[in-house]
Amino acid sequence: MANNKRTLFLKRRMRVRNKLRQVNAGRVRLSVHRSNKNISVQLIDDVAGRTLAAASTLEPALGMVGKNNVEAAAKVGAAIAERAKAAGVEEAYFDRGGFLFHGKVKALADAAREAGLKI
Repeated sequence: MANNKRTLFLKRRMRVRNKLRQVNAGRVRLSVHRSNKNISVQLIDDVAGRTLAAASTLEPALGMVGKNNVEAAAKVGAAIAERAKAAGVEEAYFDRGGFLFHGKVKALADAAREAGLKI
């Protein structure tokens, strides 16, 4: 298998996810997906196999449709923290996938922490 960008991304994603599953059993997962145009996040209960809450820059309610910058990521982070509280979730583990923890992903995590979600 060639070590192109996609394969390295997939290897990094599986390494992060497997390590987090070992350490954080029983907690919900805050999973982040970043594309070129949008950023989205989900609270996933792996035991029940369902999504508890979600937020994305595609939602008109957040007022950031089509924006993919640090400010938009921070708004999404604050929104998911509010929705997590409404769903009764106070702490989750942060699954960044294969994305590096800087820029938009870091801004999302910091905003969620500031809004009261324990990560």
